[in-house]
Amino acid sequence: MTYTKTDAIRSLRPEAKWGYEDGKGFVIWEGPGTQPTEDELTSEINRLDTVYANEKYKRDRAAEYPSVVDQLDDIYHNGIDAWKATIKTTKDKYPKS
Repeated sequence: MTYTKTDAIRSLRPEAKWGYEDGKGFVIWEGPGTQPTEDELTSEINRLDTVYANEKYKRDRAAEYPSVVDQLDDIYHNGIDAWKATIKTTKDKYPKS
């Protein structure tokens, strides 16, 4: 995932109305709030990149967990302890960083 200045603006000022063009910067700013500086945008992009990288384990787990329907079926047929063992396998494969 590559975050952009648009992503940073949306993150920093989610309620604001604005227009931004690469190479030109802000072409309109209606707020609310103050217009973010280029340094603020760069810092926010770096923060978003860090959060995304640190949460890779969540995306990996989600892709590998059985569907909710299959998990419920597993609980019904094999009990909670068997279900926990199934989930633990994925959690152990993709530990929190």
